[in-house]
Amino acid sequence: MKTQKETIRISRFLSMVLRHKPHAIDLELDKHGWAEVDKLLQKLKQNGKAINREILDYVVETNNKKRFAYNEDGTKIRASQGHSIKVDLAYKPQVPPAVLYHGTASRYVNSIYKQGLIKGSRHMVHLSADKETAKNVGQRHGVPVLFEIPAQQMQEDGHKFYLSDNGVWLVEHVPVQYLSKL
Repeated sequence: MKTQKETIRISRFLSMVLRHKPHAIDLELDKHGWAEVDKLLQKLKQNGKAINREILDYVVETNNKKRFAYNEDGTKIRASQGHSIKVDLAYKPQVPPAVLYHGTASRYVNSIYKQGLIKGSRHMVHLSADKETAKNVGQRHGVPVLFEIPAQQMQEDGHKFYLSDNGVWLVEHVPVQYLSKL
């Protein structure tokens, strides 16, 4: 089995390929973001990144953020969310918890107060069900700042929420009036 460092390296490369640049290894995703596992492994090998199915399974199973998911029969794989390429993840609207959280870096706060939370180059805004996860996300980009979002109120006001395979809540936009800095 690979070391933790190698597993992280593989996970990051898979994230890049399955979320942003499948063309980097000449891989085709279907309209829902799925890639055939056998094709992925073949393309990885052709591009000097060879891994076997056992290693891929290990990376998928042990990824602490559950970034990847297999289809029901395990023949296809995709990133759970966070794509910058056009895919339809086919998530159905869900009833969110009363409150959700968003973690970001302090340098983005002024912009957030002007625009709300926007998806930027991604398909949706990412929200967390707990403060700790949101804080961890914010720390990746600098000094963390947490926002609390009254998700049920937003839904009652017409906003649609989706839940990704890995437990990340997704919404198109969070307008400024729904943001409370913690």
